[in-house]
Amino acid sequence: MLNFATDMNRLSSILLLAAAASGAAAQTVADDSLSVSLGEVNVTPLNVVKLRGASNSQLISAAELKRAACCNLGESFTTNPSVDVNYSDAATGARQIRLLGLSGQYVQMLTENIPNFRGAAAPYGLGYVPGPWMQSIQVSKGASSVKNGYESITGQINVEMKKPQADPSLALNMYYDMMNKLEANADGNLHFGENWSAGLLAHYEDKFTDHDGNGDGFADMPKVRQISAMPRVAYLGRNYVFQAAAKFLDERRRGGQTSHHRNADGAPRYRIDIDTRRWEGFAKNAYIFDRDNSGNVALIVSASHHDQDALYGERRCDIDQTEVYASLMFERKWADIHALSAGASLNHDRYRINSLLDPGAATEPTRSRSDETVGGAYAQYTLNLDDKLVAMGGVRLDHSSRYGAMFTPRMHLRYNPLADLSFHASAGKGYRSPHPLAEYSYLLASSRQIDISGDLRRESAWNFGIGGDYTFHPFGKRTAISAEYYHTTFTSQLMANLDIDPHAVYIYSSSGKSYSHAFQVELTVEPAENLTLSAAWRLTDVKADYTGHGLTQKPLTSRHKALFSAGFSPNMGLWQFDVTCALNGSGRMPTPYRLADGAMSWSETYRPYVQLNAQITRNFRHWAIYAGGENLTNYRQPHPIAGADNPWGDNFDATMIYGPLQGAMVYVGFRYNITKYL
Repeated sequence: MLNFATDMNRLSSILLLAAAASGAAAQTVADDSLSVSLGEVNVTPLNVVKLRGASNSQLISAAELKRAACCNLGESFTTNPSVDVNYSDAATGARQIRLLGLSGQYVQMLTENIPNFRGAAAPYGLGYVPGPWMQSIQVSKGASSVKNGYESITGQINVEMKKPQADPSLALNMYYDMMNKLEANADGNLHFGENWSAGLLAHYEDKFTDHDGNGDGFADMPKVRQISAMPRVAYLGRNYVFQAAAKFLDERRRGGQTSHHRNADGAPRYRIDIDTRRWEGFAKNAYIFDRDNSGNVALIVSASHHDQDALYGERRCDIDQTEVYASLMFERKWADIHALSAGASLNHDRYRINSLLDPGAATEPTRSRSDETVGGAYAQYTLNLDDKLVAMGGVRLDHSSRYGAMFTPRMHLRYNPLADLSFHASAGKGYRSPHPLAEYSYLLASSRQIDISGDLRRESAWNFGIGGDYTFHPFGKRTAISAEYYHTTFTSQLMANLDIDPHAVYIYSSSGKSYSHAFQVELTVEPAENLTLSAAWRLTDVKADYTGHGLTQKPLTSRHKALFSAGFSPNMGLWQFDVTCALNGSGRMPTPYRLADGAMSWSETYRPYVQLNAQITRNFRHWAIYAGGENLTNYRQPHPIAGADNPWGDNFDATMIYGPLQGAMVYVGFRYNITKYL
């Protein structure tokens, strides 16, 4: 018998795509699945859906997320060749996304189409979204829609949570791994009459013990205890739609030297303590005045408060960030050919930072504050000629209280000469306000001097992209191939330079030449029933003037990556076997220096390495059990922490990270899901 939960996952994916295809702001409020107007979708058995709208986007369904443990958003891209997630350092557990070769601050993160995880939340935000909470993830590459703001430079990643208006259900998920990490998740929803529904998402995780696999005295990963909950409510009427939610998170991170480690000279243990409390909330309203033509007006408001107290050895960095956001949207179609979206938005950010960056020179923390209010308006027009030609152009005009006016043009074009052949192109500009201490706080896990220029300018960059997709059926077997190229060039960029001085990091604004090239090709074949194979290769070339002697490759960034994945689901989905193998290419390390004994502090380059992940799932009617392993090749970066034997000395540095920090890891878990239990 086909697994009931699998049926529901497929059904929810179909409903999600249908809602996305409508292109209405009201559906954004009701289903939160709208990011672009869509004319067609391509569905693969692996549940990675290519959205055939004007922009280059794909949807990762809940079924695809279950191919790996996927404990949180940061672990959701294991089988995705476009998005990399790497650790920022070897002590705090901070992780960052890389898209098109550039780090995560150039990717606009959205939660249900609301900007999120900005500033202080950026280093650890990927761990704030539990995997079992997610209904889907939408990844858009390159210049994205102007509707969500001006901040997207390399793309957008939008996370859709489980909705209270879905069929009444109850779901549980438990996870445990050999590193003594336990996770428990629960979610459920109820309906009240025909229009009202309410839901609750809950999460708990705890890593109980230190683990020092390489014997350097430092925990490979910090101990993290996190509790979070998200209640939400929805009202779906014929002409009025309302939805609201709140989220609370409390997290404690404990890293650094392990609890049983003692320094030879009697010095105290080097500790990293990061305590975070975060509140979020949003409300969405939409009035539908022309249902046949998707005519509606929507108002979205949200607010968040992020309170983080952090200790890195003797350094401190306490951050208090408050954000308020509002967006008013209008949308309508005419004859299914023309579509107009227009609106206005307002965003206010407030930062309060108390920092002690050089304990040897000061005993009292430095207090700083910054406020920025940005108001703007946009208009976006879409032309759809029978899904053969889809063109979308949009402009934004915003004004920042700190940096002045911003003009954001963006253009997308897709041409489908055949049902199985498609070409796409895009161009656009993006901006970003820098907050170096909030975004680069993990750099404090070293003895490097932190030098921040007093004259930081707004970041701005252009992004251009082209690509194509083709599906054919040799010997009756479905085969899909895609290729794409993106170029990003900065007119102003915030640099965190580790090359000028190996004992310092210089953070400053640069107007010099800085760019990235990203080329990717992907092949998916179905050689047999219930078997899908996928292979991808990516080349990235990211350069800037880090040394003052011309353009240099960006450090800690692999130039090549190859990804192979296989999924096999026999017996009508009762079993699921998944394997993913990634080859990460070589790259450049920041400029090393010579130690007192004549040896180099670290190598000038790092070598390629291979990672292997696998998982087996057995599905039953209402529940499933799964077991798997990560990094089964057991590769870990040798000596990830420079000067680990003397963390209070001048040579200590935990930020030289390019690869895995822990070896092979095995996990087990189970899922329980019952729908329409009332």
